Amino acid sequence: MSMTDPIADMLTRIRNGLQARHTSVVIPRSRVKLEIVKLLKEEGFVEGYLDQPDPVKSGTIKVFLKYGQDRVGVIQGLKRVSLPSRRFYVGKDEVPRV
Repeated sequence: MSMTDPIADMLTRIRNGLQARHTSVVIPRSRVKLEIVKLLKEEGFVEGYLDQPDPVKSGTIKVFLKYGQDRVGVIQGLKRVSLPSRRFYVGKDEVPRV
């Protein structure tokens, strides 16, 4: 099965993991996904991550999910705005802040 939108797949895995109250989720590794996970960590949306490169395959990234009080996920809404079929571009000063 070929995946048409790997970023949306990654976000869905994180969203589903939070709903199921898992401590971590494993996603297929790519440089772009690794950079997105690094940003999520820097901004405090995930506890951390473990980069697991594999010389034969692409490897995986284990993302440790973050919860607040009463095991409520820190990430409440997660949505992909720019899609492969509909790109959304903004200038550097127009990027919305969280």
